[in-house]
Amino acid sequence: MKMPGNLNMKTMMKQAEKMKKQMEEIQEDAGNEIVETTSGGGMVKVKAKAKGEITSIHIENEVLESGDKDMLEDLIQAAVNEALDKGKEKIKNKMGEVASSMGIPPGLL
Repeated sequence: MKMPGNLNMKTMMKQAEKMKKQMEEIQEDAGNEIVETTSGGGMVKVKAKAKGEITSIHIENEVLESGDKDMLEDLIQAAVNEALDKGKEKIKNKMGEVASSMGIPPGLL
C-alpha cells in the first residue's frame, strides 16, 4: 500500500519498531541512572534510580539531634519527591530525544 510522500506501510512499520526498541532501551537503562537531591541545605540527601527506586537516604546528625520529628519528615519528603521528579524528567528528556530523531514533534510522547 503506497502512502503519500513516498512512504509506504513497510517503511512506517520499520520506523515504529525501531522507535519502540529505543524506548524500551531507555526505560531499561533508566534503572542504572542515579539522581541525587538534597533538602534543608544538604541536611537530607536522597539518591534514586531514574525509574523511581530510592537507593539511599542520608540524614545529617544535626537534624536527628534537633529532635524535630515534623521537620525531619518534611525534609525527607521534599528530598524524595524531588529525586523522583528528577528521575521522571530525565526519562522524559531521553524519550523526547528519541522521538525527535524519528521526526515526532516534541511533547507527543
